[in-house]
Amino acid sequence: MSDALPSDALQDEIANVLDQSGIRKNRSLIAKILHTGIRLGQDDTDRLDLKIASAAIVEMRDAFRLFQPYSDIPKVTVFGSARTQHDDPLYIQAREVAAVLADRGWMVVTGAGPGIMQAAAEGAGEQMALGVSICLPFEEKPDAVVADDTHRVEMKYFFTRKLMLVKESTGFICLPGGFGTMDEMFELLTLQQTGKAEPTPIVLLDEPGGTFWRGLERFVVESLIPAGVISPDDFDRVLVTDSADEAVAEITGFWRNYDSLRWVDDVLVLRLKNTPTDAEVADLNTAFASIVETGRIESTPALPAEVSDRDRVELPRLSLRLRQREVGGLYRLIDAVNALDSAR
Repeated sequence: MSDALPSDALQDEIANVLDQSGIRKNRSLIAKILHTGIRLGQDDTDRLDLKIASAAIVEMRDAFRLFQPYSDIPKVTVFGSARTQHDDPLYIQAREVAAVLADRGWMVVTGAGPGIMQAAAEGAGEQMALGVSICLPFEEKPDAVVADDTHRVEMKYFFTRKLMLVKESTGFICLPGGFGTMDEMFELLTLQQTGKAEPTPIVLLDEPGGTFWRGLERFVVESLIPAGVISPDDFDRVLVTDSADEAVAEITGFWRNYDSLRWVDDVLVLRLKNTPTDAEVADLNTAFASIVETGRIESTPALPAEVSDRDRVELPRLSLRLRQREVGGLYRLIDAVNALDSAR
């Protein structure tokens, strides 16, 4: 295919490839991927850059195929040190919390490495553990835990691995760890703070009596908040605990009544599992007036854009105009929604 092909001819060629491949669904998105690949060649892109782009696409496809059969099963990702030993209280804590969540129907996703990752996979058991591993020259390999290759995928790049460890889960538990764990934990908080990821429960879990995460909490309260680099309530979205029971309750309880959210222009829509009473909505307005930019929190049917997209139109809703940078307040609102009597 010549670089000189005009765009309409290029589009025709791509359409022919899609036809010959039998692709009928999501054709515009597949065409865009093919078109971008061709443009990379036309741009005389450096070979190393092409290798990165090519490997990333391959790795993401492998990971999408890994998770697809389990799309309807809730998942929790467990982060923690690869250096934690089998007899460490943290190892036992990770194994136990994973076992309880798996017993409640949650699949446990890990980085498929040793230490905390292996502990969580052991707790979940072969059929409820999914692994997204990475090729590293210096780390030891874990003992086999997951059932077979259908429960595990290996990646070359950290950025594709982190994408998949975060993208598929609706709950996160971080146990003490080093640079890698800190990187994963802070990325989670950044995605939540900036609104690039939908709200999810995040638990910083320590061993019984441990103080590892309390040190981070002190740093946030004593340094980050006074410096004005984060909002005072940005850490409200995180549960710091040394209790496996509290960690499980936080992960599962977050989804007790809250289902999902969507922005429709400047209106934030919270989809719920149960319809709140008028009195409950009035109480929410009293308690959360400070996070509403204008107007009130209202119980509404699906908005026209949601109806057009057939986007969970059967669920009851609360709609509001959220004040900018009130992500911490949004988490408190979700907690309040989950505690409503109508949700019991």
